[in-house]
Amino acid sequence: MALNRREFLKSAAAASAASAVGIAVPSSLEAAASDAQKGWRWDKAACRFCGTGCGIMLATKNGRIVAVKGDPAAPVNRGLNCIKGYFNAKIMYGADRLKTPLLRMNDKGEFDKHGKFRPVSWQRAFDEMEKHAKKALKASGPEGVAVFASGQYTVMEGYAAQKMMKAGFRSNAIDPNARHCMASAVVGFYQTFGIDEPSGCYDDIEITDTIVTWGSNMAEMHPILWSRVTDRKLSDPDRVKVVNIQTYTHRTCDLGDFNIIFSPSTDLAIWNYIAHEIVYNHPEAIDWDFVKENIVFTAGPVNIGYGMRRKGEKSITPVRPDGSAGKYTAKEMETINKEMAKKVSAKEAPALAPYGYKEGDIMKNNPGTLKHWHISFEEYKKSLEPFTLDYVAKIAKGDPNEPLEDFKKKLKMLADLYIEKGRKVVSFWTMGMNQHTRGTWVNTLSYNVHFLLNKQALPGNGAFSLTGQPSACGTAREVGTFCHRLPADMMVKNPKHRAITEKKWHIPAGTLNPVGNQHIMKIHRDIEDGVVKFAWVNVCNAYQDSASAKHWIKAARHMDNFIVTSDGYPGISAMVSDLVLPSAMIYEKWGAYGNAERRTQHWRQQVLPVGDAMSDTWQWAEFSKRFTVKDLWGPYTLRNGKKLADVRKDAKKLGYNDDTTMFEILYANDRAKKYKIDLNKFPQKGYDNSECIGDSRNVTGEDGKVFKGYGFMIHEYLFEEYASFGRGHGHDLAPFEVYHKVRGLKWPVVDGKETQWRFNVKYDPYAAKAAKAAGSKSTHAFYGPLAKNLLQGTLTGPDKKLGKKSLKNKAKIFARPYMDPPEMPDENYDTWLCTGRVLEHWHSGTMTMRVPELFRAVPEALCYMNPKDAKAKGVKRGELVWVESRRGKVKARVETRGRNRPPQGLVFVPWFDEKVFINKVCLDATCPMSKQTDYKKCAVKITKA
Repeated sequence: MALNRREFLKSAAAASAASAVGIAVPSSLEAAASDAQKGWRWDKAACRFCGTGCGIMLATKNGRIVAVKGDPAAPVNRGLNCIKGYFNAKIMYGADRLKTPLLRMNDKGEFDKHGKFRPVSWQRAFDEMEKHAKKALKASGPEGVAVFASGQYTVMEGYAAQKMMKAGFRSNAIDPNARHCMASAVVGFYQTFGIDEPSGCYDDIEITDTIVTWGSNMAEMHPILWSRVTDRKLSDPDRVKVVNIQTYTHRTCDLGDFNIIFSPSTDLAIWNYIAHEIVYNHPEAIDWDFVKENIVFTAGPVNIGYGMRRKGEKSITPVRPDGSAGKYTAKEMETINKEMAKKVSAKEAPALAPYGYKEGDIMKNNPGTLKHWHISFEEYKKSLEPFTLDYVAKIAKGDPNEPLEDFKKKLKMLADLYIEKGRKVVSFWTMGMNQHTRGTWVNTLSYNVHFLLNKQALPGNGAFSLTGQPSACGTAREVGTFCHRLPADMMVKNPKHRAITEKKWHIPAGTLNPVGNQHIMKIHRDIEDGVVKFAWVNVCNAYQDSASAKHWIKAARHMDNFIVTSDGYPGISAMVSDLVLPSAMIYEKWGAYGNAERRTQHWRQQVLPVGDAMSDTWQWAEFSKRFTVKDLWGPYTLRNGKKLADVRKDAKKLGYNDDTTMFEILYANDRAKKYKIDLNKFPQKGYDNSECIGDSRNVTGEDGKVFKGYGFMIHEYLFEEYASFGRGHGHDLAPFEVYHKVRGLKWPVVDGKETQWRFNVKYDPYAAKAAKAAGSKSTHAFYGPLAKNLLQGTLTGPDKKLGKKSLKNKAKIFARPYMDPPEMPDENYDTWLCTGRVLEHWHSGTMTMRVPELFRAVPEALCYMNPKDAKAKGVKRGELVWVESRRGKVKARVETRGRNRPPQGLVFVPWFDEKVFINKVCLDATCPMSKQTDYKKCAVKITKA
């Protein structure tokens, strides 16, 4: 029987799906599928979306991606995709893809900040960028040139951007949107382990007995992992327990044996309650052999503020009699003033008592610090004393309609599951714990419980941070595209680390800037203060994804600066910009991502980019041709008075001259040219490579000539040079070619083998080596090198008389109290606001809102509200309301049913919809230690629109 095209495609899809899950396929269906797929080329790749790191298979035909399916050989997803994953192809073919550079110009063809966007050549685009970058350098030095980077960069893109910013411009004002997603987890890892990234892996799901989610809607944010959790639960429903700890009920809660709805920020108290239960009521549960061998107890200051603007900053000066200050209203300043000092509340006073505070005290805040010191177990025990079941239940209960006794029973059940001898426990979290004004604290508290019980870095046991973005680990963290970092866990402030980097990059000693404090919110604030004059948005949507967004948009549009956005589509950031550059999207370029379990995955370019779009790697390399040794490597004085030396004479000793370009030094050097183009050899054979050999579109480069390619394998060069930083140092990566043969490998990759459980002597070669060197017979070695030589003291501070103590190979348990967030509901703003994502859309919706099927499924962001709140405020389901904070307001449609079910007093509004621009409403408070923004809690009022 003849099949039409639609039936052919349906047959092909059905056959692929059946084979992926091992179902026998009828011969007629298999034949139809084979016929439908004639001429298709299949190749492996990584999914474009979340940090899960699913493997996919892409089919191309006639220069276009025609099909996507889950990769049955991929160990992460085992052939499955989530709903977004199946539309990886369609995100590339929206009707309004950017195809040519666009510059704001007047009718004379001149750049005009208030002009209209008009198409220009790449050469003209780079002309303008060069002019304004040099203007910014002249006005503000390296701190005047900034990049909004991304956890969605490929590894090569992030590394290319970092080299030009830190080695070329000598600027550390490059910070990824990953700062918004997992910076608190990173600082938690550093402080606890002395090194970044999780110790466990996804295999823990199938091994554990207990999954506890903390502020993580895994069912929608990490759906493939949740399918594995669901499978584990159903495989042994009596033994396996699932508990969800959330501020509102959502789809993840549907699987829970019980769910705990807590009041925002009180997760700090709940973790301390579990530790209190262990230390005070079940001391026999503490594995003292493990603790004495591997763990130390530590504390740090509590008066660290909330990561907001501080007194004296330009944009909050002068302070006026009405309470307003600079560019901020009196209402905004009500919250911002708490950055300088706050009154200790009745709610937090008991938790702060061991640190010397009582209710009504004025706590004077100092800017957030990473400082901490060694304390005794007795001091740690003292810090836990307030966290009794009665106190924690009283302050943490998040549903006002839940009986207190029921809530207390759940807390006790939770503690019992952790404490139960022989029960394996995995604690998962994402933004709920990370986007938190005490995000670093709450991350460290998670390890406390697991350490006390010896349930960390063991198969089926561990606290595990799930990453939000596809390469927030691989590119933002491992590559080091944060303002304070260098590759492989090295830091810009460390002179030894700078020296290692300068040597590998073959640049003069003293080139790198030691001051790395321009995190993503500071870049926004520096633009508003007039310090940053040139900012480039890469692979993110910085003007939609930042809290208190109206401030940053106003500064970008009305101040003396030049804003550039590279993107595939015209989102809010593009609309805010002065120049828009068309970027190649994921499968239009070679790339690599690193997922949440340390798995590095590579893919090849599948198709040519649309129009004149080019990859971000190419954009950085072309831009670098505009700057020479003479332009960038002279002397500078930074804001703090620190001086960057003139290194031009030293550059000549390395063989450069004044006119040597950064392109020649950083990207097209002799080391790079050793990576040959060989189109007859795997993995290059049969695949496009727009950067290395050019392509049939004949795109013009920065010089106005047709770009014919660099003539060497720049992707392999960038990856291999980056990988060289970590090999032999606990971040070992496999060779470039190997990743094109396998479905990713979890680093460290030693002798060709990946590592599943880090710090465990049995599974981690580095742990085994460290334990042997120390003459230890311990099962673990926490070999991270950072902050392992501490002063000793008490909860209230260090005592220099006691001297320092080496903590080599040890991890840390931290004393951290509960503290209120800076903004809580009151009589004027009586409702908590929480933001986040939904299953069907990715971050700012720039890609997924252009997929018809996903748009139809969820066409707008809704204001999810408790039905009792809606009735009290006189609104019904489907009606419009204003969601208003001290910073602004947006209009949204009310939803009182369905997937998200808030308790009374809280609303949830996702942020994917630029028409419901909820980040105008959010507070730009951050964890003062990690600088991660807290999008999960601010105070709003709801009124009928």
